[in-house]
Amino acid sequence: MEKLEITSMSSRGQVVIPLEIREQLGLKEGEKFVVVGEEDTIILKKVSMPSFKNFGKLLRKTQKFAKEKSISEADVENAIKKARI
Repeated sequence: MEKLEITSMSSRGQVVIPLEIREQLGLKEGEKFVVVGEEDTIILKKVSMPSFKNFGKLLRKTQKFAKEKSISEADVENAIKKARI
C-alpha cells in the first residue's frame, strides 16, 4: 500500500525519509539511491548490488550479449573513456 508523507529539506539539501516509509521499504542507514529530477518531480530509486550468488550467470549473459552485438574490448574501453569526460 502506498503511503503519503510530508517532509522538508534542510539548508544542506538533506531530506528525511519518514520512519513509516523507511520501515515499510526496509531501508537502512547508508542505503544508496539514484536521484532523478525533472520540473517539480524528484524520484529516489534504491540502488542495490547484484548478489554475487548470481554474478557468474550475469557475466555469462553479458558476454553472450557482447558477442551477439560484436562489441569488442576496445569498444568497452572507448565507451568508458567517453563517459568519464
